[in-house]
Amino acid sequence: MNRTTLSLIAGTVALAAITGFASLSEPDASGTDTAEAAAVLPVERSGLLCPAPSASDLAETTYTSFTPVTKGAGSDGSAQLQAAPRESTDTAATEDDEKTSEDGKTTDTPDADGSDTDKADTDKADTDKADDDKKTAAKPVLAPKAPGTPVTGETSGADGPALVGTAEGGFAPGWTVQQTTQVTAGNGRGLLGVTCTAPDTEFWFPGVSTAADRTDYVHLTNPDDSAAVADIELYGKDGAVATTVGEGLTIPAHSTEPILLSTLTGEKQDDLTVHVNVRSGRVGAAVQALDDKLGGDWLAASTDPAGTLVVPGIPKDATAVRLVVFAPGDTDADLKVQLAAPTGLITPAGQETLHVKGGMTTAVDLGDVTRGEAGSLVLTPTDGSAPVVAAVRVVRGKGDKQESAFIPATAQVGARASVAGNGAKDTTLSLTAPTGTAKVKVTASAGTGGGTAASQTYTIKQGTTQDVRLPVPAGLKGTYALTVENLTAGTPVYASRTLTATDGGIPGFTVQTLPDDRGTVAVPEADEDLRVLQK
Repeated sequence: MNRTTLSLIAGTVALAAITGFASLSEPDASGTDTAEAAAVLPVERSGLLCPAPSASDLAETTYTSFTPVTKGAGSDGSAQLQAAPRESTDTAATEDDEKTSEDGKTTDTPDADGSDTDKADTDKADTDKADDDKKTAAKPVLAPKAPGTPVTGETSGADGPALVGTAEGGFAPGWTVQQTTQVTAGNGRGLLGVTCTAPDTEFWFPGVSTAADRTDYVHLTNPDDSAAVADIELYGKDGAVATTVGEGLTIPAHSTEPILLSTLTGEKQDDLTVHVNVRSGRVGAAVQALDDKLGGDWLAASTDPAGTLVVPGIPKDATAVRLVVFAPGDTDADLKVQLAAPTGLITPAGQETLHVKGGMTTAVDLGDVTRGEAGSLVLTPTDGSAPVVAAVRVVRGKGDKQESAFIPATAQVGARASVAGNGAKDTTLSLTAPTGTAKVKVTASAGTGGGTAASQTYTIKQGTTQDVRLPVPAGLKGTYALTVENLTAGTPVYASRTLTATDGGIPGFTVQTLPDDRGTVAVPEADEDLRVLQK
């Protein structure tokens, strides 16, 4: 059971406890259940974590925060993002200073003569640094003013911190934050984007690499008051990859730690899957994948392992698409590979099926599979159903003017999903409905500097993907947020948003998926029952 499930259970119990000693309604004597259906209520608290944006001095980063207006949500509350201290740049930098034990505890390495030289001065310096960190974190980096209107903040250079965010009251339901960074030159140049994520206890990242031309970091951010302990496991084409310091990694309270994957193993492999398993506490996790020639982007976690997966919104001008799939456990998976195009489901020539061995990572080149049209990959089991995780690496451009981005398999839109940081001319929204025709409402919010919200409803035919014409807000100033609502109950819809920014002829781009925002929670009907005091 993951942390999200536990949080929902805990939230339900807490809401029941507010009424006093509560008990669920019981069936009457006739055997008819008289309990009312669970009420669907807006959540009252949300947390988000944004990784440190870049190590480049040329980086320009924009944060955009947005909360959609939610019926039944309170009119009060607040949201804010605060800086989290950066602990280190990679594990290799700390190996000589600290020894990390299997249980996650860290111990100082004494001097050669066995003494702790200037320990008192060191302790005082650490205390002063901690005080400085607290003072820095006391001032929010970003503080939204009202639901329904996005707000932005900016940072420049290599010193941009990871951010820890909390939203309460009317700001909590569906709160989302977009982090977009543009790097004009150097390793990983291009447009890098990521949707800040909620903390959890398990993450899967198919598509990472330890090859010589790649520099991949997994960023772990701890929002809580106590340290978190996590294991990082790598899986390649032959199964588990031996790592040196991947177990029992400690992430101190309210801090972030970027870990260079090539320091965990000496093996050089192009296609790996990272599994982050949190032993204690919880963290936010994202992978920053930087390429010497193909630019870079953030790789968000794949949705939970499942037999059927959807990777939505592959750009229509993609020149190369590489699918990476991993099967957790010992069971092999046989998958049918299909592309949901504007006219329906088609099978890529020569790639009708894919066999994935249990515990191993499999990759396949699909080339320019979209051929100038909108498309989404749909993976379904051919015989039985073994759970898998998946992501694609997409390349746009040709020759020395190429840029890459990642799209993980994602959960469906559900009732509602939002994405922020959209411009008037640089945004593409892709919608796909693999199993049935669906009606989808798309709302463009007011802009960060002004404008009037606008909405449009679309029909997405079964088995198709559409890049829809967006309802840009009238009088738009700044950037805006998009909110997607599935109006057809029981018919899953998947979505992604592509941002583009061409610089020096290089087609920079980044893609973010839109899973359900979990802005509401079902709360069972409860009655006060003082008889529990007599038991």
